[in-house]
Amino acid sequence: MEKKRVVVKIGSSSLTNSKGEIDQQKMIDHIHAVSTLISNGHEVILVSSGAVAAGFKKLGYPSRPITLKGKQAAAAVGQSLLIQSYIEGFTNYHITPAQVLLTRADFSKRERYKNAFATLTELLERNILPIINENDTVSVEELTFGDNDMLSALVSGLVHADYLIILTDVNGLYDANPKVNPEAKKINHLNGITEDHLKVADGVGSKVGTGGMYSKMIAAKTAISLGVKVFIGKGKGQQKLLDMINGNGDGTYITTEKSATINTNKQWIAFHSEISGRIFIDSGAQEALLHEGKSLLPAGIYKVEGNFQKGDIVEVHTKSHLVGKGEVFYSSDELELLIRERTHYIKSANSKEVIHRDKWVTSTQWGAQYE
Repeated sequence: MEKKRVVVKIGSSSLTNSKGEIDQQKMIDHIHAVSTLISNGHEVILVSSGAVAAGFKKLGYPSRPITLKGKQAAAAVGQSLLIQSYIEGFTNYHITPAQVLLTRADFSKRERYKNAFATLTELLERNILPIINENDTVSVEELTFGDNDMLSALVSGLVHADYLIILTDVNGLYDANPKVNPEAKKINHLNGITEDHLKVADGVGSKVGTGGMYSKMIAAKTAISLGVKVFIGKGKGQQKLLDMINGNGDGTYITTEKSATINTNKQWIAFHSEISGRIFIDSGAQEALLHEGKSLLPAGIYKVEGNFQKGDIVEVHTKSHLVGKGEVFYSSDELELLIRERTHYIKSANSKEVIHRDKWVTSTQWGAQYE
């Protein structure tokens, strides 16, 4: 069997009981399945929810807290309980887990993003099992991933995974909400995700976790745009993950024929970078960027907005829509000067690209739409 790199995301509903405590039987079942996947030669990264759900009872909360301070306190207690359970379980299979706590800032800062990639790669090369969770204890509302579904999608892209498996309490996507409509039919395979799929998924999920089926579909849309195949569903037993990557899982498989793997640097530009300004281009430059695989040259630029420096990330627009974004080799002041002195610039043989094609992504690569 060909070796695969698999990101497995375990949601709170698949890990805890109705009281919000870690369900040891569920935990053991997941550990068995992950261990079987590893013993069959595959690389696994585990993205595990459950810290808040595992910790709030210890703080005396009757249910999952809704305040930020309550969630962070519950995560502080629950994270240690969660990782300890994993360590004890995987020890029986001679697997060493490594806890990795991430925040949105670890993705938005270029150096930290590269460091995360290097760390995860090193762990996998040394046969260590990374167990990832968002660092809820220090995260603030505006700097979170939203839920671990999106975190798992971004991690799957970061490590260039073959598969993202999202385990949940619903066996995939249906054409209607199966919890309220007994006539709902299961969808076994999707080639891409449309707005209609997202509308059906909205509102389907557990009260224990933060992400319902809608958030899983949004995460899946992100993952497939990064060239990662996705499975959303549930299973039981030590063979369940093997069955899922072999096409026999109880859930929905989501793929696309359009997307190829995006390298780490372009992923950072597409999904995590902060925009410092905007550049407006003519139709010739648009054609060169989108259809000829060329870099952006100063000759195609007619307007600049914002104050940016060399190395910043800027959006590229035509008069009517967003085309993409990339890393600039000129500051805004330098570009404005070139525009004003266009005749001199065009005759210069030494002028370099404004955005090189290796540091450029189109808007469709991160889910934006243009006509």
